[in-house]
Amino acid sequence: MSRTIYCIKLQTQAEGLDYVPYPGELGQRIYQSVSKPAWQQWVNHQTMLINEYRLSSLEPQAREFLKKEMEKFLFSEGEAAIPGGFVPPSET
Repeated sequence: MSRTIYCIKLQTQAEGLDYVPYPGELGQRIYQSVSKPAWQQWVNHQTMLINEYRLSSLEPQAREFLKKEMEKFLFSEGEAAIPGGFVPPSET
């Protein structure tokens, strides 16, 4: 059974996540106020950041950078950065 939440990112009612996607208080905040579609947008953005900046999840600095970017992306309007020179793949 899916649950519906008011998504803080999309500013609309949407299907909520099935599980807490991140540990701790931040994970609970995401679970309570971020929808599945918004979370998928973050996953896509995170993938782009990892690829463009060549980040390794083994490095603590990379994990901290991604955590800060996740908070900006999900909870702040328009503050998440796109790497300079990034060209989105063409959709065919």
